[in-house]
Amino acid sequence: MIAALPTITPNQITFLALAGLAAMMAVGVVALNNPVRSAMCLVVNFFVLAFIYFTLNAQLLGITQILVYTGAIMVLFLFVIMLLNLSGKQIFPEKLDAKPVIGIAVGLGLFGLIASQVLLPMQKITKINAEYAYGSPQAIGKTLFTNYVWPFEVTSMLLLVGIVGSILLAKRKI
Repeated sequence: MIAALPTITPNQITFLALAGLAAMMAVGVVALNNPVRSAMCLVVNFFVLAFIYFTLNAQLLGITQILVYTGAIMVLFLFVIMLLNLSGKQIFPEKLDAKPVIGIAVGLGLFGLIASQVLLPMQKITKINAEYAYGSPQAIGKTLFTNYVWPFEVTSMLLLVGIVGSILLAKRKI
């Protein structure tokens, strides 16, 4: 008796391609010696993660990923890199040591553990019951302003107090 092979949908192919690209960019962030190239790999990784959110119908998360992480956080990282004037040259060349080999071995061991305990049992899941609008701006807004209106208002008041306090501290110094 031959078991039927599962059919792969175009959404799964897109997800796997984006996940592979995200994994390659993550390796590039760690493996590249040039800090600017490493930061650019991180920018591409953030964009790819946003596209993965879009394929999962979580548009608000994808837009937030692009605006907050790719837009704001990476600009901050690039400014820090430019201010520190980091170059690929090392003042003191590193001696050969066993840390990279141990790091790769521990990483492969953790990957094997995760694969055996999380990924293999997930193959038995055939259908996920989630609303189609889950992750959309409308669904998040409705949940935010119904179930979580009190924490949302407390957070907005704390942010307002922080902004007023920082303005007062800045005026005092000038």
